[in-house]
Amino acid sequence: MSDNVPSPSPNQGPKPPRSGVITSAAYCNGIRVADVPVPDLGDAWRYSDRFLWVGLYEPSERLLSHIQEAFGLHDLAIEDAHHAHQRPKLEVYDDSMFIVLRTARLSDEGEHRIEFGETHIFLGSRYVITVRHGSLQSHVGLRARCEATPQMLARGEGFVLYSLMDFIVDQYFPVIHSLETELDELEEEIFSGKFIRSITSRLYHLRRDLLSLKQAIAPLKDVSLQLSRMNSSLIPPDSRPYFQDIHDHVLQIVEHIDNLQQLSHNALDANFALISVSQNDDTKRLAAWAAIIAVPTLIAGLYGMNFEFMPETQWKYGYPFAMLLMFGISGGLWRWFRKVGWL
Repeated sequence: MSDNVPSPSPNQGPKPPRSGVITSAAYCNGIRVADVPVPDLGDAWRYSDRFLWVGLYEPSERLLSHIQEAFGLHDLAIEDAHHAHQRPKLEVYDDSMFIVLRTARLSDEGEHRIEFGETHIFLGSRYVITVRHGSLQSHVGLRARCEATPQMLARGEGFVLYSLMDFIVDQYFPVIHSLETELDELEEEIFSGKFIRSITSRLYHLRRDLLSLKQAIAPLKDVSLQLSRMNSSLIPPDSRPYFQDIHDHVLQIVEHIDNLQQLSHNALDANFALISVSQNDDTKRLAAWAAIIAVPTLIAGLYGMNFEFMPETQWKYGYPFAMLLMFGISGGLWRWFRKVGWL
């Protein structure tokens, strides 16, 4: 049995097991040798030399209490794992660690929206316990991939922790690539000359997604750096360079997010600037046409007063003269506004 959950029916997301237990397995020399029932976990850990890897999904308080009693986990870590909504962090207790990671993946619902989750990891001598909150898809295939390399899995808890962190961190890259593609499309639309009202809204949601991503991944810089330099039997010396590799990936992701945030900010400013220029051009056009129309309106208004001594009453060319004057001045204004770029 792998870490995968049985496939649901079409158009449905993966359904977590009602018991909250995904997998509870024992390993010997990197080989999976048995599935251990939850009530037997304590005895299996204390009275054998096998390595235990337990996967839980949104467990109940009762189940977590049983896991705490079986492995002697700290009260504060159990409380955090039950309530979730934690920021990424690393807490070291006497003989165990508690690590919180944030998962991110593109949601199947909506365009380029991100689905966040949490993975809490209890790490101790010969055991790893993962508690997941949110999407199960963020871990599909992980256990099978680890079991495919028994020589690495034989290293125990240090290798499993590295595999979990590496698997989760790598999932940020396709999310960032998707947001980068969306930003490129928005930039093309901004500079196409077609000012679409939805662009501002899309840029806002993009910047919000980038901020959420950074809040989820940035704390891992300190966590991965601590693990790469930690002097603990849980993280043997030959495993520490792997956490340095994770640290490098996290720095790369954070730097990429910073660049996208700056580019999105510039795109938003450019969008506002181009909208302002467009509105200014429209104002100029309206002012130019108002000036052109004002000339015949003024002349027609004067000639419409019907005083006795007016050209049209005594001069047979008065009407053609008035029309020619209107068209002449208006035409001159039109040519001048075209020359200065108002029309």
